[in-house]
Amino acid sequence: MTDFLQRHIGEHIDLNDEEFHTVSKFFNSVKIRKRQFLIQENQSVDTMYLVKTGLLKSSLIDEIGKEHILQFANENWWISDFASFFKGEKSTVAVEVIEDAELFSITINDLEQLCKVMPKMEHFFRVKSNFGYVALQKRILSLMSHTAKERYDEFCLMYPNIFSRVPKRLIANYLGVTRETLSRLQM
Repeated sequence: MTDFLQRHIGEHIDLNDEEFHTVSKFFNSVKIRKRQFLIQENQSVDTMYLVKTGLLKSSLIDEIGKEHILQFANENWWISDFASFFKGEKSTVAVEVIEDAELFSITINDLEQLCKVMPKMEHFFRVKSNFGYVALQKRILSLMSHTAKERYDEFCLMYPNIFSRVPKRLIANYLGVTRETLSRLQM
């Protein structure tokens, strides 16, 4: 399992075996079953997760009971309620496991400590945060300015294998369309 973590980190920084051994001590391995929640709304969150296997979603339920999906996280993606994680606020989104998952977790305290003892990791986390920020900006701009068909096409590029893994109602929620509209887009 640590081979996955080493490859993931190695996509952005070089670590020798001794450095990786130090880094790996700050992460925990987590296995969680389908339909369980890692995070629920209105709780304190001090952990973020890297997906080794499985599929998760972050979402919120609005005041009329409609679910809004912010993110799907499949293999090699990070997930949490990042506002709660970084700012210590109560969570506004829930993170639910869609498929049984194997994850790596790190707490905010361990992240801070890791970056102190291994400055290379600060660069790694900055790069990952930047990628997350860019993805979020693209998602917001897409929701504001693209047609349903354009959003669907972008979704297919971002999550090419997701249709066999996720119920259509969740994909429709993510895209901000009805299931009927999603069916038309798939024709």
